[in-house]
Amino acid sequence: MALGSAGFAGYAVGVEPALVPAVRRYAVSPPRWPAGLEVRIGVIADIHACEPWMSAERVRGIAEQCNALQPDLVLLLGDFNAGHRFVTGPVMPAAWADALSVLRAPLGTYAILGNHDWWHGPVPGMKGGPEEVRQALRAIGVRVLENEATLVDRGGKRFWLAGLADQLAHPTAPPGHKGADDIPGTLRQVRDEAPVIMLAHEPYAFARMPERVALTLSGHTHGGQIVVPGVGPLVTPSRRYNYGHYVENGRNLVVSGGLGESGLPARFGVPPEILEITVGSPGATA
Repeated sequence: MALGSAGFAGYAVGVEPALVPAVRRYAVSPPRWPAGLEVRIGVIADIHACEPWMSAERVRGIAEQCNALQPDLVLLLGDFNAGHRFVTGPVMPAAWADALSVLRAPLGTYAILGNHDWWHGPVPGMKGGPEEVRQALRAIGVRVLENEATLVDRGGKRFWLAGLADQLAHPTAPPGHKGADDIPGTLRQVRDEAPVIMLAHEPYAFARMPERVALTLSGHTHGGQIVVPGVGPLVTPSRRYNYGHYVENGRNLVVSGGLGESGLPARFGVPPEILEITVGSPGATA
């Protein structure tokens, strides 16, 4: 038993978190998506940059791996800052941003922020916060969407890309006031019938997402991070939307397992991943 526990811990801490990210592919065909409009999206979520788990060098390698997919569009789903205190040193925003600066996509790179980007600096307990993260992303030409929608043109066919401010931005606020997100205010900026892709760091917003949104993309849960067979996710469980592709009443949600860790520097059963999502063509989860 002791040897088994030691082996489990050794793998969860020393092996799975450091694996080269898998490429998880999804094909999503939302209702009323325009015929002939196909968009291939590279998705990077929950980097949680820190030494030694997610160095700037490793972040650059992940960005280059995403480039190799030749996506039309790259989306960064938040939590750039480290999610735990078990670090040998911080990776400062300028460093991880420089690593991400190699990202290339003809329709651009867009980002939202996550809860750890709001709650603290590069590591828990260190000063910093959302503006530091925003500035790092803008400095490399990444557009940050916070309760904002923008129109994207793909060969004369258009879709809206929208991003929510974080739903857990203010952890000490009273219930009902913890989030900075504004779904109605964001969608009021959508001025025509073109489809909407929504970025929401936490997947909880999907329960409130109207049919007007063709696809919601989220991270945050790390797919549970430590998933024990027969028990389920232990570290970052979501009661309703934990990992993968969900379809409810014609609405689509994809939740990424992400790259880094929070709480503990461990993963089990959910290896790091980047996503390649093709929107518009028929198909199913790969």
